[in-house]
Amino acid sequence: MAGGYKYFEKIEKNAGLLGVGIAIMVSIGGLAEVTPLFMRAQAVTPPAHIQPYDPLRLIGKDIYVRDGCYLCHTQMIRAQRFEVQRYGPHSTADESFYDRPHQWGSKRTGPDLARVGGKYSDEWHRLHLLDPRQVVPESNMPAYKWLDGTRLDPDDVQARMRALRRLGDPYSDEDIASVPQALAGKTEMDALIAYLQGLGVSQAPAPEAAHGDGSSR
Repeated sequence: MAGGYKYFEKIEKNAGLLGVGIAIMVSIGGLAEVTPLFMRAQAVTPPAHIQPYDPLRLIGKDIYVRDGCYLCHTQMIRAQRFEVQRYGPHSTADESFYDRPHQWGSKRTGPDLARVGGKYSDEWHRLHLLDPRQVVPESNMPAYKWLDGTRLDPDDVQARMRALRRLGDPYSDEDIASVPQALAGKTEMDALIAYLQGLGVSQAPAPEAAHGDGSSR
């Protein structure tokens, strides 16, 4: 043991050697944790009930990200009783399969939006985005009036869908060709509302995964 300690003592007293040793051990530990996750991610396939975003909701999601809505709103209901009692079934990874990036987040200046779809009418959302204090007097949310007058660019949405198809989203040529018709006469306001109205509806977790009692399995 005494002979072996000499080597440890040498490492402990040499800052450079100690640093190299720590870096090697941390790298090995990190690879041991991260590599299986990357390998598993390559094998993940979406459940049948989860579909990629239609053109209007796709650009609505990108507007949501562009305008920083995720900075105040999460889309992650935790598997705790007080969470599911307030917001609904807890979130599952399946719901975010086609999200790049996912919107789970951790900051709740405003309420969680994971199950907001269908909770309010389209007109309520429009008024809320134009002037939040019309419908929620105590709100500190900024207004997004410019969305109502900004038309959508079908060419831009088609380019986004082609890029996502290269990443694995199953958009067909017919899906991409239908974009101009799907977006005809629509504004950024319409797109954002469509995205919000689909949250917890179009991307809802499978029934067996949505435990509303706050338990996790």
